[in-house]
Amino acid sequence: MNAKILFAIGLFFCLTPWASPPSALLAGLIFGAIATHPYKDESRKLSKVLLQAAVVGLGFGMNLQEVVHAGRSGFVYTAIGITFALAIGTLLGKLIAVRPRAAFLISTGTAICGGSAIAAIGPITSATPDEMSVSLGTIFVLKSIALLTFPSIGLWLKLSQTQFGLWAALAIHDTSSVVGAAAKYGALALAIGTTVKLARALWIVPLSIATAAVKGSKTKIQWPWFILFFCLAAVANTYLYPGARAYHFLSGAGKLMLVITLYLIGASLSPSTLKRVGPRPLLQGVVLWIIVAVTSLLAIRAGWIRI
Repeated sequence: MNAKILFAIGLFFCLTPWASPPSALLAGLIFGAIATHPYKDESRKLSKVLLQAAVVGLGFGMNLQEVVHAGRSGFVYTAIGITFALAIGTLLGKLIAVRPRAAFLISTGTAICGGSAIAAIGPITSATPDEMSVSLGTIFVLKSIALLTFPSIGLWLKLSQTQFGLWAALAIHDTSSVVGAAAKYGALALAIGTTVKLARALWIVPLSIATAAVKGSKTKIQWPWFILFFCLAAVANTYLYPGARAYHFLSGAGKLMLVITLYLIGASLSPSTLKRVGPRPLLQGVVLWIIVAVTSLLAIRAGWIRI
């Protein structure tokens, strides 16, 4: 069957009531494995815009007090977690003999927020297109696995929604996968996971400034403005009651855009992408991810990290 038709069928599936974030990602992965993406560049650009719009839309379903509480409570954990992930990632990169810039980008993507962090830090480090591709490919593979597996692991471990939302935000690379996994787990998990992850994403700015200072780079810092709009959406939903019906619609639109985003992301992963990543960067990413995921889970279960 024609690749364009297959792609359109998958996109149509995302618009049906049967589609969910994990199933949309799985549909995209199946498409990527059996067909050549006819709109790869367009999908990459569109998925970034859709993700940011989806996060803002989801903000219209959030309560501001919960957003502030979760973000404030997660600040210290986030600072410690980012420092830990960067240190361990750098060490692993040296042990496994991954190129230094690629190793740093993979560590950054794991520590903060996946592809967004890599896209912001990459130009500052003067990373080559190959290093960017390898780093993004590694994070992409792992965040896809996380979205498909974390909800089942959470249920198996009998994590509460609060525990799961916090764990997803600390251990899953990308905002899209955190939101997708948390939405599958429950409304409270979604609220906590999204808020803590967005608070984590703000660390792109200080890390970019620090990296630029160390490297002597004058590259313009990329500010994650969509996080501000997410907070404004939560303010509107909490205090501007006359718009309640519109907020419900916008929140639903955000969930739909997330489903479409995950399908586009999955469809971009092909066997050639896996081949280009290669074993060493992928090994670094996997080991680092396991360490971060297990450590944060144990800390949450022990009550050391809580909201």
